[in-house]
This record gives sequence, structure tokens and C-alpha cells, in this order.
Amino acid sequence: MAAIAFLLGGWLTGKEMDRRGLPGEVSSSMVFWAAAGGIAGSKLWYILQEPIALLHDPLAMIFSGSGIVWYGGLLGGTLGVTWVIRHHQLPWLRTVDCAAPALALAHGIGRIGCQLAGDGDWGSVTTVPWAMAYPDAIIGWPYPPGVRVHPAPVYEMVAYFAVFGFLWSIRKRPHPDGTIFWWYLVLGPAARFVIEFYRVNPPVALGLSTAQWFSLLLVAVGTWRLWASRGTASSPAEPLAQPARR
Repeated sequence: MAAIAFLLGGWLTGKEMDRRGLPGEVSSSMVFWAAAGGIAGSKLWYILQEPIALLHDPLAMIFSGSGIVWYGGLLGGTLGVTWVIRHHQLPWLRTVDCAAPALALAHGIGRIGCQLAGDGDWGSVTTVPWAMAYPDAIIGWPYPPGVRVHPAPVYEMVAYFAVFGFLWSIRKRPHPDGTIFWWYLVLGPAARFVIEFYRVNPPVALGLSTAQWFSLLLVAVGTWRLWASRGTASSPAEPLAQPARR
């Protein structure tokens, strides 16, 4: 599912870059560096949250298949993509606008993989009709047989597909460069903030988890940038007359 997410996200980003007058072929490099930076960033974030386990068995922590933390992946992937954008001398805001809908879609597809693998994203114990058990999860199932929990990966999948639908629907409207990406920073983390109440991550301060605090930070950044860009000249909704080819 991660591979499908990267491939589909790269294809969609390339199509959108072509439409906005940018060199769509660069999207393949963006996907590669997003994957490399994302995996490295997510692993580093995971390791920093588990310092005792790192000291106990560092090789297992670094090279295990678990510990892919999305927020670390977002930071690492953004750095990787930024390097590609700078290397090709592309406008950063316009380029990330092209990638934002694909990013939400890819995140939703990735959560399908989380659901299929049961990799620790499940939620708290519940009696709702759609509750599930994950007895064959790749991370040990901590409950006795028959205990059912919130299928949090499904919640996230639905939420991110909805975010993708919204971003995709507004992409052709005239807007200042960066608007689509700022909306992603508002809606994606807001969805994670709410869903986190149904997950089992421990609170770190004021009853909120690390993911929730980071979500609030990103929502604040996105909201601030949307507010600050009001009145800024809108970029054209259609392709530029002379697409930039660098």
C-alpha cells in the first residue's frame, strides 16, 4: 500500500504540475526524495520517542519494519521534496500546492496498509457495531480474545480521502500560491487530532498526545498562512501560457 501510495501520488502530482505550467517529470524525483526523507524522518521520530529501547537494542530499533511515524515522515518528506524544488529552481508554494491533494490521497491509501497489517494504529476498546479485533497484528495484540476496538486506521482512511476530495475540488479555483497546501495543513492534522481521541497513544501534557500537540501546531501554521494570504494576488487556475521547463 505504501508503494501504491507513492506511485499514485507521484502520478497525480505530475499531472497537476503539468496543468499549472510546471515540469511534471520532476514529480518522479519528488516521490523518490519524499520516500527517502519520509522513511528516515519517521524512523528518527520513532527512535526519539523510545530512547530506552534504542539503548537496549539499537540495531533492532533502527532496522525493524515497525516505527513508521507519520509526523516524522511529513517533516522528513518535506525536506526531501524541498531539496528537489530548490534544485530545479521551481516556485515552492506553487509546487507544494500541486502535491497537497496527492499527499492526502497517499496518506489515506497508506492507512489501508495499516488496517491490513494491524500495525499498532488500532484504537481503544469499544462496543460500537463496527468495532474490530486485530489478533494477527504485526505488533502484538494486547487484549484477550474477543476484545474489540475502534478501527482507527479506517477512520483515518475515510478522513484523508475526504480531505483529498476537498483539496481536489478547489484546486482549479483562482487562489494565491500555497493555499491548497495551507488547507492541507489545517484539515489533515485536524482530522488526526480528533481521531487521536479514539487511539491508545499516551497523553504527554494536558491530556493530549504528542500527535495531538503536533497537529495543533500544524493547524495553527496553516490557519495563520491562510489568513495572511488574504488579499494576495491569485495565481491563474489554468496553465501558464509559457510553461517553465528547467
